[in-house]
Amino acid sequence: MGILQELLLVFVGCILFFRYLKMRWAARSLPPGPSPLPVIGNLLSLKFKLHPETLKQLAKEYGNIYTIWMGHTPLIVLNGLKAVKDALVSHSEELSGRPEASFLRDITSGKGIVASNGHNWKQQRRFGLMTLRNLGLGKHGLESRIQEEAQYLTESFTIMNGKAMDPSNLITHSVSNVISNTVFGHRFSIDDMTFQKLVEGNHYLTKILGSAWGRMYDAFPWIMSHVPGPHQKSFENKEYIENFVKDEIRIHQENGIPEEPNDLIDHYLVQMEKTKNESNSTYDMSNLIQVVVDLFTAGTESTATTLQWGLLFMLAYPDIQVKIQNELDAVLEGSQTVCYEDRKKLPYTNAVIHEIQRYGNIASVGIARLSIRHVTLDGYSLDKNTIILPNLDSVLHDPKHWETPYKFNPNHFLDKDGNFVAPEAFLPFSAGHRVCLGEQLTRFELFIFFTTLLKTFSFYLPEEVTEVNTNYVFGITLQPHPYKICAIRR
Repeated sequence: MGILQELLLVFVGCILFFRYLKMRWAARSLPPGPSPLPVIGNLLSLKFKLHPETLKQLAKEYGNIYTIWMGHTPLIVLNGLKAVKDALVSHSEELSGRPEASFLRDITSGKGIVASNGHNWKQQRRFGLMTLRNLGLGKHGLESRIQEEAQYLTESFTIMNGKAMDPSNLITHSVSNVISNTVFGHRFSIDDMTFQKLVEGNHYLTKILGSAWGRMYDAFPWIMSHVPGPHQKSFENKEYIENFVKDEIRIHQENGIPEEPNDLIDHYLVQMEKTKNESNSTYDMSNLIQVVVDLFTAGTESTATTLQWGLLFMLAYPDIQVKIQNELDAVLEGSQTVCYEDRKKLPYTNAVIHEIQRYGNIASVGIARLSIRHVTLDGYSLDKNTIILPNLDSVLHDPKHWETPYKFNPNHFLDKDGNFVAPEAFLPFSAGHRVCLGEQLTRFELFIFFTTLLKTFSFYLPEEVTEVNTNYVFGITLQPHPYKICAIRR
């Protein structure tokens, strides 16, 4: 080895050593946590994943607020209702940012709603909320679209004539068409290959975001952006989805904006025209594309996955399925279309749907926040730009607030008289300024889809299957293992 190589190795070693000393010095003022290794921090002991079970085990050792290191970057983890709610509600404004250097940030280019920050985020989120209301969220318009898609889904199930089937694609297609109607102004046929590729690309993005590749990217964004691997395919899928959205926008522009905008793209194009001369406006084409992608991704993945868990739990707990159907038969007329308002007359069914969300908890640990200014959490003084991870799974399984946290139990949402109640530890949509934008839409969809299916069908295991696997496949969303089901019309 030549003298230059030796000097280079010494130089690199010194840099790494001083960075490690800097990391250890910074740790003195942070909450306790496992000792990090040079360069990789705690990634090795975490198995390069932010697995909810691992995070809860660490909480038993270090308390409900502790520090883990993603490379040289500290991540403050919050566990349990008290720690999470104190942070997200009491310090909602301070913890309203998203990490600047992350896989999610690069996938979205810092645009749209989910991963943007500051003025851009505030304008885009405000627009999203306003437009969903204008398009009928909470009113009859959007509810009728959900009811229509629920009927399409029952027809698709009926065609199978009780044969064993994997329901995931049919559910995803129906749920995706609700948000497609909202953002694009029309639905897609299940045989549309372009649409199928869009849904597949969307699913791949969410899968990789929660993987070990995603965590490596968060820890070493510059390096990983240049390293080959499955994460690079995410950017190819992102480009495909964006080109799909661009084509939809072009069609809207060619057709012209109607007097009454019909969908989100119409509304956004109107807003762009209104604010084109405002110096502080963030309404532009790049934000429009990402807002559509954000809503399509979130509006498809979360609801479809929750419904898949719902049917799986009906297989695992057939007695609960029967109780739901008895309540539906007693309260709803035979041919009556299910409305969201019916939940008030169906406390047990409503309780089961909420328990599916709690026990299935598809959001896993949630998405990290960034402190936009100095904040004090549980006595720890945290600087601006500190990354905070509220472990939502630890809230939905907090033994202080749930009688049987690791058992499927609809009674968590019923009082002693059988009336529906929502405990304060029910936070599947997170909380604070970054609470899920589509919370109300998801509530409508889950109730109408699930109730329509249980009203129409009884669900059974295929004859050759004797056990139900209720374990999850880990990712940014917790997916059920693939399963088959027999839907018999009642």
